[in-house]
Amino acid sequence: MAHFYLVDDLETTAVGSDVVVTGQEARHAVTVSRVRPGEVLRVGNGRGLVVEGEVREASGERLVLTVGQVAEHPAPPRRLVLVQALAKGDRDELAVQAATELGVDEVVPWSAGRSVSRWEGPKIAKGVARWQSIVREATKQSVRPWQPRVAQVVSTAQLVERAAGADVLVLEPTADVALSSITLPTEGTGDVLVVVGPEGGVTPHELEALGRAGARAVRLGDSVLRTSTAGPAALAVLSVLLGRW
Repeated sequence: MAHFYLVDDLETTAVGSDVVVTGQEARHAVTVSRVRPGEVLRVGNGRGLVVEGEVREASGERLVLTVGQVAEHPAPPRRLVLVQALAKGDRDELAVQAATELGVDEVVPWSAGRSVSRWEGPKIAKGVARWQSIVREATKQSVRPWQPRVAQVVSTAQLVERAAGADVLVLEPTADVALSSITLPTEGTGDVLVVVGPEGGVTPHELEALGRAGARAVRLGDSVLRTSTAGPAALAVLSVLLGRW
């Protein structure tokens, strides 16, 4: 499989033209992946454009490839959004990484009532930047044309506001309805939000507030999954329901 790198300012280009990669991406390709002339690489901009070409030059902080194929991938009409509660350790980060690999379109950090981890003051910008880095690396690893967006951290009140106009599914082990049994329109637009609580789960107050905003509580199965695995598992089910897989 061809290596995949992200170049934010990459624009549509013609077959036969050259694409120049510099900076950290070029350094990683040359020094870590040991890319050499003659190899085939893919380069994308994280916004649907992916070009593939043969490396013509690989030295230091400069990588040049001659474009052999150009592909424009449209964004999915129905976006999958993971609302991931902040969790202790690296459990929320593991969820973000796996969700990116599985096709999530946006990740929203949620400061839930039972979140042990808290982003306050300087920690907010640091936390968002950390998740953005995780998303970027997972996008490259999974060779995704679209890089998910990482939103600013939200409170429960802000999450309730965002629920308006979207299909919101709150993962709750005690829910009567199984996620696999619901029906979602595959056509049209609108976000599908998957809300995942922290280690202690979603509080009754949060369930009630989200329910008033139109959210549905759904369960994945008979077992109780960790906050690090519940979101990715739900995204896999939804990818089938929405015809993505």
